[in-house]
Formats: sequence, structure tokens, C-alpha cells
Amino acid sequence: MNGTMLDGKRVLVTHADVFMGPVLCEALARHGATVIADTDPLASPQAPAAVVAAAGRVDVLVANLAIRAPTSTAVDADDQEWRDVFAALVDPLPRLFRALLPAMIERGAGKILVMGSASALRGIRRASTYSAARGAQLAYVQAVGVEVAGKGVQVNAIAQNFVDNPTYFPPEVQADPRFRERLAREVPLGRLVAADEDAEFAAYLCSDAANCFVGQVFPVCGGWVQR
Repeated sequence: MNGTMLDGKRVLVTHADVFMGPVLCEALARHGATVIADTDPLASPQAPAAVVAAAGRVDVLVANLAIRAPTSTAVDADDQEWRDVFAALVDPLPRLFRALLPAMIERGAGKILVMGSASALRGIRRASTYSAARGAQLAYVQAVGVEVAGKGVQVNAIAQNFVDNPTYFPPEVQADPRFRERLAREVPLGRLVAADEDAEFAAYLCSDAANCFVGQVFPVCGGWVQR
């Protein structure tokens, strides 16, 4: 169903070809947004500013950042793994924010939504570097969110897990009986959160209807963090 919730909004989506990128772009466009779907890996320090400059006016940033999570034990996770994970998931955020926030603050309006992970909210074995990086994302959102709230800009995050997406739950994982057993055991919902369910909530958070949310982290995980 088409909507008008985001009519007139220019929304920049990063890593638009992975994680929640494709379904987010579809949902945002369905609600009337002009979507700038960027696929730059944002690996260099200069890339985020270049992406923002090329996008033109950005009313909403959806910072969708993803990598395949390492599965090292805490003892085996070396300095290089730590640097690589933080370089992919954490370092682009302040660069994107620095590039976007001045114009948003000048206009007195803007939104940033970070697509994060509930791995920062509940311990997972063999995920120490990944969980730490996702935790840094959420802490950054909370800090910046309260800093810019009085300037008309809202910064929030979705902390998700057990959401249907090809990066973390590809078809071969979903077809594994052991995964289905884990899903039934650990997720009160009893199934993966559908990609569209997550994307529709993200679209709402990008809209003017969500102006009251400031530096908040919203778990979307079928009740997994409550277990």
C-alpha cells in the first residue's frame, strides 16, 4: 500500500545493497520518500563526506552498516579483528554525522536512524568484537541524540536481531534445523521478525510523526532481549 508519511523527504540509505538496505529502500519509497540508495562501503575516512556531498539535501539519514560478524572467542580475537570491525561499523558514523548535522541544525529539522543490533543489549558467545562495536553505535546515538534534540534534529536507533535479512540470516541458515530449534527456544515470537515489519517501523521513525523520540534505542527482536 502506498503512503504519504514521507512525502517530500530525501532519505539517504547507506550500504543500501546489504543488511536491511534493499527492504528499507522499498519501504521508504512506498511511503513517498525520495530515496538515495548508496552502496559505498565507506571504508576510507573521506568516503562518508563524499557520499553526503553527492546526495544533495538530505532530510533523513538511515545509517545501515553491516559486516559478517566474526565468531572468534574473546581470547582469539586479535587487534586486527577489533580494528576491522570498528572500522566498518563505528568509524563511518561520526564522519556521516559531521557531514550531515550542520545543515540539519541550520534548517532546524532532520532525522538520523541507525540500524544497529540487539547483540549490544544481550550477551552472545563468540561475538565480543561485533557486540562491542554495535554497543558503541548505540552509545553514540544516545549521546548525540540528546545533544541535538533541542536543535530540531532527532537521532535514534533500531537494535535488531532475529530479523529476516540476507546478511545475517540467509536462506541456508534459515533452512538449518538447528537454527529453527534455536529460534523456537530463544525467541518468544517463535519466528523471525519479517523484513517488512522492521522496515515499516524504520519508516515511521523517519517520519514527522516520530518527532518526540530523542536518542532512543528500540529493540526489534521478537522479544529476544527480554529472555
